Amino acid sequence: MFGRLRSIGRRTTSEGTEGRARETAGKERKRTYNLFEAAAVYVAACAEDDQERIDEAAAWVSPEALSFGVNELACRAVVALARERDESPQAVARALLGLPAASPAGP
Repeated sequence: MFGRLRSIGRRTTSEGTEGRARETAGKERKRTYNLFEAAAVYVAACAEDDQERIDEAAAWVSPEALSFGVNELACRAVVALARERDESPQAVARALLGLPAASPAGP
């Protein structure tokens, strides 16, 4: 009796494994992308004016996730440049956008 159960178990396991192998053999596995990876590719493609890559990266994640990733990338880039230039993040952000320096806040 136990021998039968073992052979059934082995057969079921091997059939399951073979079934999964058949399912994935003919299909290309769809890669999942991290939202920050999508944001990095999207921003780089925008900088290079590569519409094909922009569209590709935009399809990897939801628009909300992409927006969050782009925002996070922008914040990190401004902070890194501010440290490198020994300036405030506000001054760097305004300079990158071609805006005049902000006037100091009065009392």
